[in-house]
Amino acid sequence: MPQTQINTLDSATVADRLRSLVETDKAFLQLVFENPEHDNVLFDGLALHIDRESEAKFLNSLKLERCGEWLGNSAPARLQIRLMEAARSSQHPAYLALRNGLVRSGGLERAYPKAAV
Repeated sequence: MPQTQINTLDSATVADRLRSLVETDKAFLQLVFENPEHDNVLFDGLALHIDRESEAKFLNSLKLERCGEWLGNSAPARLQIRLMEAARSSQHPAYLALRNGLVRSGGLERAYPKAAV
């Protein structure tokens, strides 16, 4: 992946990559995950992606669940809480579908396991 493409990262690019989520897009997003400086753009892109999906004529909740599951399995531990906060930021079914995928992935529990008391 060319470094210049990462340097010109914007939220629309992230939203487009999350929408298609093919192997090349997954590799691109993995590079975005590696750099904490891109976290805000990542979450702006995620919000744009969910907003676009929520405004569509047909809500593809299965696709959003798969996106949430992939994010929960692939994103580093530092992003797991923010991902869950983003998924809980609305009661719209699009956000609920993303949240279901995140919960199913178990990413938050892996990043922050329950303490043995």
